[in-house]
Amino acid sequence: MRSTSMRADLSSYRRSLTAGLAAAALAAGTLTVAAAPAHAATLVGIGRALTDDAQRGIFQVTAWTDAPNAKITKVSATVRQGSTVLVDIPTLPVVPDPWDPSAANLFRLADAAKLKLVEDGGRIPALGTYAIDVTATDSLGNKVTRTDAGQLDFRLRPEITLVPTKPTYTDRNARPSGTVVGIQPGSGDRVTLADRPVTIERTSPSPDGTWSAPQQAVTDAAGRFTSPPFPISSEDLGTSVIHFRTTVTADTPEIHGTVTDYLSVSDYVSRKVAVTATADKKRALDGQTVTISGRVTDPAAAGAPVAGHQVRVRLGGPTYGTGPSTVVRTGTDGRFTARLVAIAGKESGHWFVESPDRYVSFPDLHGALAIPLDSRTDLTSVRLSADGRVTVSGTFRARYVAEPNFETSQFVRLEQLVGRDWKAIAWASVNSAYYNDFTLSAASKGGYFRVRHLTTDQFAESVTPTFRLTRLDTRIVSLNAGPEPVAKGGYVTVTGGLQHYANWAWRAYGNAPVVLQFQPRGSTTWKQMATGRSNASGKVSLKAKATGDGTWRIRHYGDGTHFHSPASAGGDYVDVR
Repeated sequence: MRSTSMRADLSSYRRSLTAGLAAAALAAGTLTVAAAPAHAATLVGIGRALTDDAQRGIFQVTAWTDAPNAKITKVSATVRQGSTVLVDIPTLPVVPDPWDPSAANLFRLADAAKLKLVEDGGRIPALGTYAIDVTATDSLGNKVTRTDAGQLDFRLRPEITLVPTKPTYTDRNARPSGTVVGIQPGSGDRVTLADRPVTIERTSPSPDGTWSAPQQAVTDAAGRFTSPPFPISSEDLGTSVIHFRTTVTADTPEIHGTVTDYLSVSDYVSRKVAVTATADKKRALDGQTVTISGRVTDPAAAGAPVAGHQVRVRLGGPTYGTGPSTVVRTGTDGRFTARLVAIAGKESGHWFVESPDRYVSFPDLHGALAIPLDSRTDLTSVRLSADGRVTVSGTFRARYVAEPNFETSQFVRLEQLVGRDWKAIAWASVNSAYYNDFTLSAASKGGYFRVRHLTTDQFAESVTPTFRLTRLDTRIVSLNAGPEPVAKGGYVTVTGGLQHYANWAWRAYGNAPVVLQFQPRGSTTWKQMATGRSNASGKVSLKAKATGDGTWRIRHYGDGTHFHSPASAGGDYVDVR
């Protein structure tokens, strides 16, 4: 009988065939018995027999029947070499379908019955490949045999075991290594695979974007291999994880398969050193040079100097890249010196000493270093009042940084030139919460002034242009009140001269407003009694009614160019009777 295997995807065809056979049987009942044998073989199908790759002493096969109300009841198999049957398997157990327990079309050699070599107590004479014949029978007695249903791949399965690799300070390479063995079918024994080629390749690029060429290694007599070195730079270590792929492929009469394993390199062994460092200043203005010096020693060598090692020195804030930096090397005595130019606005705060080489390890060092921002102090108004008080308003801010916030108040001061020296006469605080504004005020008779901000850790010194404020002093001379005594209800006439200090001398100040004031005896209050003006010669004569004993005086209240005449210049007492 010719063996015919049916594909599962032709089930609709098989169902129509079955229906056709049934119809034919009803139409010609006398032919039913004779027709059944002719079609029986086509009702049972057998798929490919497949070797289990994980355990090559086991295989499985699918079988099905298209006979109505029938199911496969038995599947058997033989393993042969040529025409010689090596193993006769009477029954292949069914593998239950967890999704459909009623379905039974997958049959598999049981684990306990796995095929083994003769040397392991089995019946397979040697490693190699063998033919599998399968016979399937359904519950209606339909039976079919498929010769060469599959090939038993009874060869060693390669397996790789990788060993972690760590680049070190003295050997900055990764050398993926491991062992290659063959897993023997049936017994699961590990067989050493010598002289097997192994391909090792890095599967992640270097930080500069380049790829390493694949490397080749060959297993030794114990199945061990070590790849040629893959250079691992300090920059590589900064990528966190470096990946490698190792592959072994074999297709010989005794070994078959491709196995790939992966190795990640994230650990490395660095040299631990000790570092000390100091800076020559704690505050540097924009453009000033900061010198940072120190020494590198080896604690494992009794503090011996470490020569020729790189050290990165930088200025700025805690984040790398915010300020100027440089890399220097230690000398034979382990000492290093770095000179950096301070740049205002690059996140002032600290200096740092770090290792640019990840293969050299030491705790980062840092110290305080203020790099003040350039500042500007601008004036918005200046004024010298007639009563002898200078008042200045303005703003303070960073020169090149737009609207910086500074919660720590900055102090500005008003200075006046006294002789050859500037003397501070008023102070004020300013911060960004109040729109950077300030106002300064102090008693002064005029002169040369400026506003100055002294250097702090946040802002460098700034000073306004010098400005001059002047007024002319005034005074009342030859004051006289009379007559004395004066009758009550009579008039008192007060005379005097108004002068101003102009062109380095006291001169008459004519046609200027003046007032007559009276202070009753026992009082501290001056009452205005009359107003007038000085004549062209500066003479003043004012008259008022006498109401009681007291003191009389004349005052000039300054205009836009003159000070008030002194309030403390005194007066003339008049007795009223």
